[in-house]
Amino acid sequence: MSYYFTILSPTDVPLFSVAFGTSKAGGYGVARFRYPDTARYMNQFIVHASLDIVEELQWTNGAMYLKHIDTYPPNSAYISAFLTGSGARFLLLHQPPQPASSTTAAAAGTTSTTSASTTTTSGATAPGGAPSLAASMSITSSSSTSSSRASSSSIANNPTSPQTEEAIRQFMNEVYENWAKTVMSPFYRRGMEITSPVFKGSCTAS
Repeated sequence: MSYYFTILSPTDVPLFSVAFGTSKAGGYGVARFRYPDTARYMNQFIVHASLDIVEELQWTNGAMYLKHIDTYPPNSAYISAFLTGSGARFLLLHQPPQPASSTTAAAAGTTSTTSASTTTTSGATAPGGAPSLAASMSITSSSSTSSSRASSSSIANNPTSPQTEEAIRQFMNEVYENWAKTVMSPFYRRGMEITSPVFKGSCTAS
């Protein structure tokens, strides 16, 4: 999963922005957007285009975390928003990894079927040449495990699932705490861009 996070002032002035990726599944915290050549500009465009929705929801939704508010289908980009008491907006663009092609999936399915067939043929057989009960249960167990893993993977990559919403809510709350500490610093002036590497590190580590 790749992310672009930005903080906007009440007058829509960018105060902070950072792009990062998940550290799970070999992501190493690096953002891998689908169109890397134009991602820097498109992410800003997509995020700012969702501000109209944020302004509508802030008068009808009393919560600080507005959840998923907008989607940009061409890039498979999803926007989540968080409002602060001072009027600053936190916007998070999250993009799931590009799904494997149908050809690859089909090839994987063929390989899995062939392996299962080979296991059945080479496994223990009952009198008369039929597969034994142990061999049949082994194949069923293997199939169930693969299905469970695929289901878990699809949930993790679903930007609108309850698990994802909860993870983003926790991220927004942690960033909000760090942001409050930053703006309360005597060296910070209201409306000034946040350049602290410590704050940036806390965002990418949340």
